Amino acid sequence: MKFRYLLILFAFLIALPQAVDAKKKKDVTIQLYSVRDLIKEGSDFNALLKKLAKMGYSSVEAANYNDGKFYGLTPEDFKKAVEDAGMTVLSSHCSRGLSDQELASGDFSESLKWWDQCIAAHKAAGMKYIVTPWLGVPKTVKDLQTYCNYFNEIGKRCKENGMLYGYHNHAHEFEKVEGKEVMYNYMLENTNPDYVFFQMDVYWVVRGQNSPVDYFKKYPGRFKILHIKDDRELGQSGMVGFDAIFKNAATAGVQNIVAEIERYSCPVEESVKESIDYLLDAPFVKASYRK
Repeated sequence: MKFRYLLILFAFLIALPQAVDAKKKKDVTIQLYSVRDLIKEGSDFNALLKKLAKMGYSSVEAANYNDGKFYGLTPEDFKKAVEDAGMTVLSSHCSRGLSDQELASGDFSESLKWWDQCIAAHKAAGMKYIVTPWLGVPKTVKDLQTYCNYFNEIGKRCKENGMLYGYHNHAHEFEKVEGKEVMYNYMLENTNPDYVFFQMDVYWVVRGQNSPVDYFKKYPGRFKILHIKDDRELGQSGMVGFDAIFKNAATAGVQNIVAEIERYSCPVEESVKESIDYLLDAPFVKASYRK
């Protein structure tokens, strides 16, 4: 009888780490810009993806689309590399700005030809979202409106191909265009919610002296993806207020969270590991926001 109890205890102790790990599994995407210094010519991209998966990241957001390829790989090979590592492909950052002529005329058909090819490549890679990561402050409200029209058309084409299109902010979007319109507010109010969502970078909203939660409440449902970022490793600065952000995620319309680490207090691999550990351990971060 005593031997039987010892066997049960031994089995329990073996299973315990796996049970703990299972509890800590969460859907957390990593923006691959976070490990840009490790993605160099001659480096083992597949090995890096496997390390990220082992840390607990469940999917990736690309930041290196160029001429139909992702990190030098065809869309199909990129998808396979990510899936072979045990993760999925979620999204990608890419953009094409309008020329002066396109801005003046409002005719952006030439740029849309580029987007048609871009969308086809992203579809082949298994992307669910395409995100434009940057737009400088336009000189005029008219130019800003042209960009809103442009984004609506890109979003429409993405939706027709089974994807969603979004815009990612920095801090400058909270400046006023021509001293009249707050750029971010104008974009939220003049893009079609059916075609354009917003990937809020919560760190840059705070750096822009605004509250992410206030934006969630003012524009509910518009923020399908959050970029979870801090000054360095996640949770390091104490300035962002992640607990309040996550507690209001339903109001925001959040369906995915993406960790992005731009600066480091330690070697890159340690930094991205510390960051996901913060999210995995945080009681206010749900296991998944996906629907």
